[in-house]
Amino acid sequence: MTLLRDMRYPTPRELALAARALADEHPHLARLRRAGSSRAGEPLWLLSVDPGGAEPQGRGVLVVAGAHANEPVGGATALTLARRIVQGGAPRAGCGWHFLLCADPDGAALHRTPRPHSLLDYHRNFYRPPGPEQPEWAPSLLPPDRLPPETLALTALIDELRPVLQVSLHGTDLGGSWVQLTRDIPGLAEPFAKSAAELRIPVETGASDAAGWPSPGPGIFVMPEQEAATGAPGAFHPEDTRLSTWCRTHRYAGTTAIVEVPMWASDLVDDPAPHPDPRGALRLLAARLAADAALVAAVRREVAGGAPADAFTAEAGPADAPLLRAVDWTLGLIPQITAEWTGPGAPAEATAARIASIDAFGRRLSLRAAAMLLRVLRGQDHPAAPGLDRLVTGWCTEFAARFQARWVPVATQVEHQSRTVLAAYERLLAVGPLNP
Repeated sequence: MTLLRDMRYPTPRELALAARALADEHPHLARLRRAGSSRAGEPLWLLSVDPGGAEPQGRGVLVVAGAHANEPVGGATALTLARRIVQGGAPRAGCGWHFLLCADPDGAALHRTPRPHSLLDYHRNFYRPPGPEQPEWAPSLLPPDRLPPETLALTALIDELRPVLQVSLHGTDLGGSWVQLTRDIPGLAEPFAKSAAELRIPVETGASDAAGWPSPGPGIFVMPEQEAATGAPGAFHPEDTRLSTWCRTHRYAGTTAIVEVPMWASDLVDDPAPHPDPRGALRLLAARLAADAALVAAVRREVAGGAPADAFTAEAGPADAPLLRAVDWTLGLIPQITAEWTGPGAPAEATAARIASIDAFGRRLSLRAAAMLLRVLRGQDHPAAPGLDRLVTGWCTEFAARFQARWVPVATQVEHQSRTVLAAYERLLAVGPLNP
């Protein structure tokens, strides 16, 4: 794919055009249909491929790309996988493969970094919607009658296709690769680790998103049965997990795999050495996060007099509302997180990798809030913009330097995600029939 050779992430429109070309070229193997619409009326495109040549069937695989606007690699991976299946480069088991090319096109339009050259460049036009506006997490935060149309379209697809495997393609700005599973897929750890090693991608062995989850192998995390059943909140997922679209596949005896791959890699997240003082480190990280968030919050209060994101004034108009909602949501998460890091449940023992992952998690929270707020200030020509710009620039520089960040080419990110998706499918196939 030219876009990958040029180190670019394809836009939703480019993905749709490429998918249409693939379906036109192979009409007996692939078809493209509109599975719904976004809040702004943008199409949600579903590309279905059946390697057997018949009409794609249920009980197959549903691959979801673009669930987070700031994680654009998934669309490229989905299209690459579809091409491989059509060309016979993937397992043929008469099972339908279905690719939701971008679950949040509105968000993707706001996160405009198709060719990031640095962490600063990535954050210049950064956007990540608040939790209630994210297609996968909205059901865990909102009542059913308030769900956004992107979520309704995704849940309808799950109910229609009843996939035995759902794969959600995610990415992280800086760190390593890991996989979260709603149910264990025996044997996945080996091919996952082999792919990461061959492609020089570190395995994130202490991923903060999966803190406390059982790990059958490095970088593989399985949702605890109690959490899957009860949706018990935690520091990094305070939502009711069982209501997310990840767990909806359980209605049909399915499994969901969330595959994360980094844009910039850091070997610090793959360090198995014991950390000498985890609780002391977490106290320092909590203090820094609270102080950084306070700096951003002080500037936020200057925007439209600190009015809520949807209370528009001459200075803060409707175009700023999504960014300000995301800023407010992000800042609102931080007190709970710092309390968790300094509370009685803080680990007395931890690897250096786990503390590094938490360090990165904290840095990106305050940085994202500041970056999105800066976009609003620049649009207003606000006098606070230069100062916040210096802050964002400094934080990006420190983040990259602290973690010795190295760029992972888009083609490499896509290859690792593709291998992991196919490995998950093959391991499930080895366990038993996929169409009981």
